[in-house]
Amino acid sequence: MRADPTITDLDALALSRAIHAREVSCRSVMAAYLDRIHRLNPALNAIVNLAPDDSLLAQADACDAELAQGRSRGWMHGLPQAIKDTGHALGFPSTLGCSLLKDVMPTQDSLMTARMKAAGCIVVGKTNMPEFGLGSHTFNDLFGATPNAWDAAVTAGGSSGGAAVALAQRLLPVADGSDFMGSLRNPAAWANIFGLRPSQGRVPFWPAADTWVAQLGTEGPMARTVADLAALLSTQAGADPRTPLAIAEGPQTFTVPQGQAALEALSGLRVGWLGDLQGHLAMDDGLLPVCEEALARMAAQGAIVEPTPLGFSADALWQAWLVWRRALVGPKVAALLKQPGARAHIKTEALWEHRQSTTLGFLDFMAASEVRTAFHQHLLGLFQRFDVLALPATQVWPFPIGQRWPRSIAGRTMDTYHRWMEVTLYATFAGAPAISVPAGFHANGRWPAGLQLIGRPQGDAALLRVAAGCEAASASLLARRPDAPA
Repeated sequence: MRADPTITDLDALALSRAIHAREVSCRSVMAAYLDRIHRLNPALNAIVNLAPDDSLLAQADACDAELAQGRSRGWMHGLPQAIKDTGHALGFPSTLGCSLLKDVMPTQDSLMTARMKAAGCIVVGKTNMPEFGLGSHTFNDLFGATPNAWDAAVTAGGSSGGAAVALAQRLLPVADGSDFMGSLRNPAAWANIFGLRPSQGRVPFWPAADTWVAQLGTEGPMARTVADLAALLSTQAGADPRTPLAIAEGPQTFTVPQGQAALEALSGLRVGWLGDLQGHLAMDDGLLPVCEEALARMAAQGAIVEPTPLGFSADALWQAWLVWRRALVGPKVAALLKQPGARAHIKTEALWEHRQSTTLGFLDFMAASEVRTAFHQHLLGLFQRFDVLALPATQVWPFPIGQRWPRSIAGRTMDTYHRWMEVTLYATFAGAPAISVPAGFHANGRWPAGLQLIGRPQGDAALLRVAAGCEAASASLLARRPDAPA
């Protein structure tokens, strides 16, 4: 069967409607995506451990047979999906981008994977990520680096970098990822797509060694449209008895208005513009003006944008963040270090996190937890004045792909390998939903930027409606597509 290249132009919900209307077959959908993956992925390196074509086409045939009998598994029926390599998918190694784990096969699907499969998706492979998800630059010794979808000379971001590139280059209709320190927001910003970090507990993570403390990271959706993003979140979200801190109340199905109706969400919207936190955050030249252009588009639709200070010690937050991060990352690295010769196969940044964690005491952790609690309460006060808070989604433009991380920004030295991602920690620390929406491009026309919008804790539905308004106000920006790699 000759692959139909127009199939991969459809957004996920439009593709779902075409499949269910029998306008396209699941086999033709799979064939079109496999054709594009085989042509482009060798240069993009976005999808790893791709399943054999014959197996995937057979699964698509089975989906077609079910539709012929009047049965659908759900809105994702027959859609190809690749799972970020932090998650488990039966039949695919769970490598975390680490050569020590290259042959580790899971015994069960992750909860998010199982939910997407139940909605009908066909897992085609995994998406590339940094080793252990550390650092917002997708490279590892196992699979190599993933270049930016818009410029192969620079990074795709991370840690959900493979997912973002696969989505921007139409290798997937939607994508999943995870976010600890901007890992859904940063690569989405650099791909000109949408990436949502849901509220803490909205998308429960399982299996997990700990379900009580390790609550900084969360899985979530990426998409080229907000409607697709909301649909995927609806599939991923919902309480599970194995995850006691998951959100059980509130909407479990998320929908957004579109077009002119979406713009109404911006009328009267109160936006607190945090900018660079009054100079606390080092910023590359040009990022703040691009974000302010995005805010101006919102204001043109009736949003009330007010510059505001954070009103909380950013230095105290950073120090508390370091404690939490070391406490959560260190033990995971320690478990691998028990393997003979493991140290030689683990990236230096992960070893640094482990070393830092060995000096932490319980009193240190509790003191940091009290700072986090105070910040959460402070943020609730800000949301009495504002509906959303806005910051840039990144502090730098995409940097050279051969560089491990930015050593300085605007002449200011970065004192850790993740200090340049500091702008993302505020939503994470507060457990609040945050989304990166496309803001504009660098003056060179090749590097996208994102505006980060933070909503009230558990206010995912309202934040999605605001994002839909931003989408409707930015039609020409979102119509841009990256060139396919040569």
